[in-house]
Parts: sequence; structure tokens; C-alpha cells
Amino acid sequence: MSYWSSSPPRRAHILLVDDNIDELQLLLAALRGEEHRISMAFDAMQGYRRATALQPDLILMDVRMGGTSGFAACRLLKADRTTAHIPVIFLTSSSSVEERLTGLREGAVDYILKPYEPAEVLARVAVHLALASSKSTHGSAVSGGTPPEDEREFGPDRVIALAAQRLVSSDLVNVPPLPELASRVGTHEKRLSRVFREQTGRTVFEFVREARLTEARRLLVESALSIEEVAFAVGFSSAANFSTAFRERFQTTPSSFRNTLGGKAMSLPVPEPFPMFEA
Repeated sequence: MSYWSSSPPRRAHILLVDDNIDELQLLLAALRGEEHRISMAFDAMQGYRRATALQPDLILMDVRMGGTSGFAACRLLKADRTTAHIPVIFLTSSSSVEERLTGLREGAVDYILKPYEPAEVLARVAVHLALASSKSTHGSAVSGGTPPEDEREFGPDRVIALAAQRLVSSDLVNVPPLPELASRVGTHEKRLSRVFREQTGRTVFEFVREARLTEARRLLVESALSIEEVAFAVGFSSAANFSTAFRERFQTTPSSFRNTLGGKAMSLPVPEPFPMFEA
């Protein structure tokens, strides 16, 4: 029986990541009924590893699983060049708007609430497969083929470091403590500290500080925020702490920078907060 009536669905390889197989039987039957090829993973990190190895066309992933969350796996998938293009649809029993927004911010293309109707799932899957196929075709035409070898090589340590960088940069005011940051990118504190230093030449703390100061420098030039407002906007606890850190980094106070250099700063090179390796 087909749940997608307007046109024949694209047959695809779908990776299903969930630790509760019993409640997925109906979904599995519906997907197989459309002749999709199904692979399974039973926790978030296994899902990430299988995605890198199998290169599925689409991933259906539960949000809440034992250990690492689906959000952490999605961060890694989107930080990894080899999997960044794969559409991720989250499956969740939570009706929390904030949870759905978190998933979308992490790179998911859609959310499906449990209990779900198989017809709705198949319709959403078909839409996102078609969109992904269109993007892939357009991207290949623009790029002219396979990317260079050095752009395809993207080891797991580099992916973790990049995912952590993006997570920090997305909200400089609310940077999580190191153990939580590590958990949110699917690893532990010791490993994150090691790979971050190896991949960026800096500690996580040094990266956070530099990212905040670089953003503050931009705000001093481009906004009308007061010095205190800039300090709070980038995550400093006080204007005094911000001014001290800014002076140490740029050899001038924020107010002096704005008064004497701000007009020229648009033409000055803005220091990179980290050696960013984009996916």
C-alpha cells in the first residue's frame, strides 16, 4: 500500500536511529512498503558512525536515547563534510516548542511527533528526499564534480572540534561548562580538551575568550551598543572584566578603540577567533 499518492516516491537508503524498536514496527513496515532500503542504529553515536560509513540518503533519528542525545549526533553530522548534506528528521514524543527549535537550529530539516501517522512520515520523507536530490544535482553542476581529496578528508577529532566551535559560537553568552559542552558533541571532557588543542592550537577556554573579543570588536564598530551592553552581549560578566580582556588582546580599551579606531576599523583585518575549518 502506498502512502504517497501524488507521484511515485524516490526509493532511498534511510538510516533509522532509535533505541526503542518496538514502537517503530509500524514505521518500518511503511518505509519498507515503499521499497526504501532501511539501516538501523540503536544509539546516537552508533547512528553517527553508521552514517559516515553507509552514506544514507536520509536519517530519521529519535531525540531522546540512552547516553548521547540525537542533538549531539546531529551536531557531529552537520560538522562532518561527509555527512553534512544528509537530511535529518527528528522523531520525538515531546511537544516542547523549544526542543523542536533546538533540533532545527542544530541542522535538522523537520520534526515528526510521536505517535505518528505513517502516511505523514512517508510524505515528509518524500519531500525531503526530493529537496536533497535537487540540491545535490545543482551542487554537482556548480562544483563540476568530486571535491578535492583534502576537502573530503575529515577525521573524527576534527569533526568534534568543529562541532564544539559551532556550538560555542552560536551562543557566546551561554557557553556551557566543559563537561556539558563535551557531552553535547558526543564525547567526554578529556577527549574534547585534547582534540581541541590538537586541531586548533588553543584550549577551549582560549577559543571562547577570543571568539567573544572578536565579536565584541565587531559590535563596537557596527552597533550603537554601550560598552557595558557589548560586554554582556558577548558573555562577559561585567564591563570591567571585558575592558581588561579587550585591552590585553588589542592593546587599547574598548572606549579608545571606538573613539579613535572605530571609524577605520572596517578596513582593518578582523582577527580570526580560531582556525575555522568549514564543512
